[in-house]
Amino acid sequence: MTAADNFEIFLATAPGLEPVLCAEVQGKGFRQPRPVPGGVVLRGGWPEVWRANLWIRGAGRVLARLDAFPVTHLAQLDARARRVAWGSVLRPDVPFRVEASCAGSRIYHSGAAAERIATAIRETLGAPEAAEGGVLVRARIERDICTLSVDTSGEPLHKRGYKEAVNPAPMRETMASLFLRQCGFDGTEPLLDPMCGSGTFVIEGAEIAARLNPGRARHFAFEQLATFDAEAWARMRAVRSERAPAAHCHGSDRDAGAVAMSQANAARAGVTGIADFRQATISEIAPPEGKPGLVVINPPYGSRIGERQALLPLYRAMGQVLRSRFAGWRVGLVASEPRLAHATGLPFLPPGSPVPHGGLRVTLYRTAPLP
Repeated sequence: MTAADNFEIFLATAPGLEPVLCAEVQGKGFRQPRPVPGGVVLRGGWPEVWRANLWIRGAGRVLARLDAFPVTHLAQLDARARRVAWGSVLRPDVPFRVEASCAGSRIYHSGAAAERIATAIRETLGAPEAAEGGVLVRARIERDICTLSVDTSGEPLHKRGYKEAVNPAPMRETMASLFLRQCGFDGTEPLLDPMCGSGTFVIEGAEIAARLNPGRARHFAFEQLATFDAEAWARMRAVRSERAPAAHCHGSDRDAGAVAMSQANAARAGVTGIADFRQATISEIAPPEGKPGLVVINPPYGSRIGERQALLPLYRAMGQVLRSRFAGWRVGLVASEPRLAHATGLPFLPPGSPVPHGGLRVTLYRTAPLP
């Protein structure tokens, strides 16, 4: 097992967003993060693990890498797993479970691999195995190298702890925060989402504006590990970097239920003073008072061709309103179909990589300040 204060830490994100997450991690002062497929890796100790869970907006989960070794058959995996110092990370009184994945390896049965590792932990540590819940140990066997990690987050990190109400196919907070970052949003300018749904973009924007830690209102799996220091964690959580927001974040939606949902979520997040919501159709939106900022929109995608065709008038109307009323504002538009995005007539910059979202692949289309 690696030294307690210097091991590999993996922050997961949606494929295509790794460089954006890496920029966030670097900006938060973590040492030498680098993008890898599916996330970002850095080196550090348990305080860095806690900080990453508490501070980083764009990561879906944080894994602490415990060990990595070559392995070609199950008996070898069994023997090697018994040599891991599980007791230095896991507690004998806390249930655990093991998930495994295999790719391009002579061990190809992920269920059998997980079973061998779970047996090794049970018999060397004495901890009970749980089918659900408990601390999750992940094994990834790729090209005959087994990497063992512990999931330090527990519930995925997009679950900030405030959102009880959601609408169908919501944008995850983690993805929304990375899209805001790609649009150059840093909380110092106004934000408007005219199709706010359950308020994700607006609440994320308000938290960025107020410098609130995304993990401030929830618990994490690392609190159940042998490495957890409750006093040090309490000190870390007590540090407040809040600032008086320089600008407001605004949301509107044609649906009164979505507006009420957004208001309730914003109240639970503690950003009611920075985020406001009102009922309005796209044709009714206008720039809020003050300097220009960012309009961010996650409109309906239309999963079938006929549905996409029916959405063209909505996208055209949206583009017309933005072009005629929002001079000086930048636009970020999430779309699954280039044809729909371009129906807006907005002058988009070259788009980034498509990213998986809700069974589709979506792309963030961005503009420079509109003329």
